[in-house]
Amino acid sequence: MGTMPERVGKYRIVRELGRGATAVVYLAENPHYPEQIALKHVKFDDKARDVAKWNRRLLKLLKAEGAVSKRLDHPNIIRIFEAVVEADQAYVVMEYFPGYTLERYCSFEKLLPIHRVIGIIFKCCMALDHAYRQGIVHRDIKPANILIDDNDNVKITDFGLALNISKKIETDSTFIMGVGSPAYMSPEQIKSYPLNQKTDLYSLGVVLFHLLTGRLPFRAANPAQLIYKIINADQPSVSQLNPEIPEQMDAVIRKALEKDLYSRYKNGAEFAKDLAAVRYKIVDDKCVPPDTSRFTMLRKLAFFTEFDDIELWEVLRICSWRKVDEHVTLMREGDADQRFAIVLSGQVEVSIDGRRVLTLGPGEVFGEQAWLDHLEHRHMMTSVSLEPLTYLEINPPALALATDEVQELFRRQVSTVVVRRLADIARVAAQDGEPAVRGDYTATGGLDLQLVED
Repeated sequence: MGTMPERVGKYRIVRELGRGATAVVYLAENPHYPEQIALKHVKFDDKARDVAKWNRRLLKLLKAEGAVSKRLDHPNIIRIFEAVVEADQAYVVMEYFPGYTLERYCSFEKLLPIHRVIGIIFKCCMALDHAYRQGIVHRDIKPANILIDDNDNVKITDFGLALNISKKIETDSTFIMGVGSPAYMSPEQIKSYPLNQKTDLYSLGVVLFHLLTGRLPFRAANPAQLIYKIINADQPSVSQLNPEIPEQMDAVIRKALEKDLYSRYKNGAEFAKDLAAVRYKIVDDKCVPPDTSRFTMLRKLAFFTEFDDIELWEVLRICSWRKVDEHVTLMREGDADQRFAIVLSGQVEVSIDGRRVLTLGPGEVFGEQAWLDHLEHRHMMTSVSLEPLTYLEINPPALALATDEVQELFRRQVSTVVVRRLADIARVAAQDGEPAVRGDYTATGGLDLQLVED
């Protein structure tokens, strides 16, 4: 880490605000103006392989940035005052905005109230509309590039790749895969098609989805799968992921995330107008933070080890938290009822024909056979509480509305439980069984076949 310079050009450096791979952002002062500014500074390393080429490219980028900044004058866009390239350094001088990025409001437990989210995205719509009327497309709208303060003043930063002076130009063509995740990119951007304002509106739709639900519309185990989903899959419904969101918002998100350009919002003003219509229907009540005690309880259970935090919050939304006294029949063998449950505290006895089969404690599943039996959906065992019991009840029609990831995790976890339980029961049954026939064992675990020539 280099030492902080006292001055850069005519600007006095006050303190560091943040740093990237090659650029550092400082809070700075101009002796001739009262307002503080932010200064994005790149110092050239003499050992750099081709400093001259780097400089030429940077100069081109900064000139473009200068041209962009002269045309952008909007209260929700960070102003650029000047861009300077010198022999050993380059810097961009811009408006200082003492806020923080929207990234802090993207996790489920820190979601903003819906009316505030709509207000923030509304301002972004108007800023993008202004930029496009000046012929400028941002191309990198994501929570990290949207700043807000405690009064919900909003500023979009890093307009155009030109401002990302830490990116060398040769990475621009590969920046889809080379820099971070393509999670906020439009289908046409992933396909490297020509871009217009609609790519920014799509990305803003992804930001809106993220701020409302605490998760991205498309999630995947790897970039290739993510790209496939962005191009081909439909996003889940926001009103099902978060029941506090009015259903009208589903239509807004659907239109913002349209894969077909002709069906997507044609400009920021149109997007903003639909947001205002949804906003009109929302009461500005205080946002009730989610109950973290239940989340903490589920997080400790082995059943939920594979679930990410956001998937666990989703489980809490779609499942029912139940409490019963001792000796309550929870499920009866023969009943056509697909509900199954996970013990949170207490014990459950599972029986067949009035004879005990198993006693289950915290973290264990009961009643799952009816859900897994796709023919009759009947309970094969009776479940009774042995003591005061708290359990999580999963109702399959509610689970069917959950995201693909959560449904798949339940299928995997429950089927693993069933297979292991079968093995345990088989072990008990084997104690009274006949001695087994012993066969010859081969190293391959299969049959040794030999070719016999005639």
